[in-house]
Amino acid sequence: MLSNEERARYQRQLSLPEVGEAGQQRLQQASVLLVGVGGLGSPAALYLAAAGVGRLGLVDHDRVDVSNLHRQVLHGTADIARPKVESARDRLQQLNPLVRLELYDTWLTRDNALGLVGDYDVIVDGADTFATRYLVNDACVLAGRPNVHASIFRFDGQASVFCTPHGPCYRCLYPSPPPADLVPSCAVGGVLGVLPGLLGLVQATETLKLLLGIGEPLVGRLFMLDALHMQPQVVPVSRDPECPACGTRTLTALADYDAFCGTPTPGLPNDDVAELTPAELQRWLREGRPVQLLDVREPFETAQGMIPGAQAWPLTTVLDAVPLLDTTRPIVCICAGGVRSRKAAATLVSAGCERVYSLAGGMSAWSLYNNASVPT
Repeated sequence: MLSNEERARYQRQLSLPEVGEAGQQRLQQASVLLVGVGGLGSPAALYLAAAGVGRLGLVDHDRVDVSNLHRQVLHGTADIARPKVESARDRLQQLNPLVRLELYDTWLTRDNALGLVGDYDVIVDGADTFATRYLVNDACVLAGRPNVHASIFRFDGQASVFCTPHGPCYRCLYPSPPPADLVPSCAVGGVLGVLPGLLGLVQATETLKLLLGIGEPLVGRLFMLDALHMQPQVVPVSRDPECPACGTRTLTALADYDAFCGTPTPGLPNDDVAELTPAELQRWLREGRPVQLLDVREPFETAQGMIPGAQAWPLTTVLDAVPLLDTTRPIVCICAGGVRSRKAAATLVSAGCERVYSLAGGMSAWSLYNNASVPT
């Protein structure tokens, strides 16, 4: 039975026929794991706690930075430099002391994901990297837990509910990740501060619907929002029978998601690659040094513009360029953001080239340094 304090707190929610006292008790007995308490996790956590979800797990290993505060509303100025899970705990306890909070001041990894995901009823994916999104998805499929997903970029957002018994998973929508530096992070590409608020509330709404067993969750549907023009759209997403996670079920264990997504991992050889800043490269070119420029982006990217004198060798073909290079001259590898170029440089070094560099920040940094003279 609900206590008098709980009836008073949730009075407006209890008056809904779809909720009532039985529904509120269901929420009280439910558990939700929030992967990330940043832009998306902040509003989702606030409203799930306010609604009376009995147990909330918070997974995040980041600390509060002043640049977070325009969108990560769980945290305040006084929380700068604090662990985000601690800041989130204090705010959520103030909002609703009846909710049990469990803190995990760590990153979600292939080693801990299955144990964490399997211990909660619903998973809210507020991750900001593709590697973590695939990790959350695969852990949810293997553990049999629904994945309430959302992602944002600049003025656009999308949300869906994946990994239910009869619905698609994230891999059905995105079978493979984009090139590692093709989609900039919020730190590089920017984001309107209210956008994660909008999408985080969609996540909280879908989570409550799943826990209460009401309405029509976004299973098999992708909600997309263009906030700049306030144009929502919902498109169908079907389960892929060939999906290795939820289709053929050939995926039976968690993988190396940094390698799968092409993101740099500490300890890999490309950590030792020398970098050249845009200013340094500009000086070399101005001085007429015999530098060889290798643009390792894809053709659709190089078609937008290249640094004059650069040769186009997509990353997958960069070894084919070795016989045509003068290994006595410095080689500078270039990509969109500096990730693929580091891989290309490491590949060339392993093939015997000695003076190899990666352009730090890639074409994005080069264009910014040169007042956007080269489009990105």
